[in-house]
Amino acid sequence: MSFSCGCCRTLGQVLFEYDTPRIVSIKSRKVGLINRLVQLGVLAYVIGWVLVWQKGYQQFDSVISSVTTKVKGVAVTNTTDQGVKIWDVADYIIPSQVLDCTVNHLCNLCPLLPSQEESSFFVMTNLIMTLNQQQGHCPEMPEDSPHCISDSNCTAGAQSHRSNGIQTGKCVPVHNSTAVHTCEVLAWCPLENDVDLSHHPALLKDAEQFTVLIKNNIRYPKFNFTKRNILPHINSSYLKQCVFNRVTDPDCPIFRLGDIVREAGEDFQEIAVEGGVMGIQIKWDCDLDHSVSKCIPQYTFRRLDNKDVQNTVATGYNFRFAKYYKGLGEVESRTLIKAYGIRFDVMVFGKAGKFDIIPTMINIGSGLALLGVV
Repeated sequence: MSFSCGCCRTLGQVLFEYDTPRIVSIKSRKVGLINRLVQLGVLAYVIGWVLVWQKGYQQFDSVISSVTTKVKGVAVTNTTDQGVKIWDVADYIIPSQVLDCTVNHLCNLCPLLPSQEESSFFVMTNLIMTLNQQQGHCPEMPEDSPHCISDSNCTAGAQSHRSNGIQTGKCVPVHNSTAVHTCEVLAWCPLENDVDLSHHPALLKDAEQFTVLIKNNIRYPKFNFTKRNILPHINSSYLKQCVFNRVTDPDCPIFRLGDIVREAGEDFQEIAVEGGVMGIQIKWDCDLDHSVSKCIPQYTFRRLDNKDVQNTVATGYNFRFAKYYKGLGEVESRTLIKAYGIRFDVMVFGKAGKFDIIPTMINIGSGLALLGVV
């Protein structure tokens, strides 16, 4: 019984007692000055850094974005094989969507083409074209296969990751030459002559003057705020004649490809030879406590693929595709194109902030608590 009474008495003392810390007053100018400086530092941190610089009084949201692009431009080439030829947007823009994957001979080709997503586009600037290919028998390229002396050096049905077809088991001369022999293959003939283009100018060097219209729509769902990079003051007549310039036309959504590469610190004619990957960065940082007219995109450009002067192996950007047709006698034929070019990736990022009482009170309360410690 006495034990129970003692527990109740102790509990009552804990519940109904009030303690205050003992305050010691130190009369020292040095200690007082240090204390005030520390308090001033805490106030500067809370007000200057947390509330003003970091905008601790705001709630933030990340951008949600969609991008569409449209490239325009015309180039002219004059080659031995094709003579004078005009190239328009249907020739040098290679989207995977143009292929009909329901056609049997294209089913395996569609997954191999680079994805033409809405946030990226590819512009062909150079190419190796192999005309009038048909399925048949032809000698393997000397660069892709070791030389042979007799049929015993060739194995019927053999293939490798470097071969252009399936070996037939025969050793045949290359291009009617008696000096060089390779194994015959069943393939699309004539085989592609994959030459080194690094010492020649790009075929579509005029692509430097092509332009791209970038349409970017953004949304901050937390604030139900939407906007696009074609700003309200841009009308149709202005859009038809403007080209982005950081000084004279910083709001124009039409960009010259050469200017994009140049602002990234690269040479367009150099990168056009073997291709590359460029990044178009659109930054939306919006303070929704101010006028929405101040919420405008900021454009920057950079090269994304590695450029190492010490390592030039497997540089650039290229892929192959073919154009199929029926030749004489309804024989299936194709034109094989190894396309080099520049892929432009449009990357959108940013955040928006707006006043909210909850983060404001949390940061002020944290600051007062920190101030109370000192």
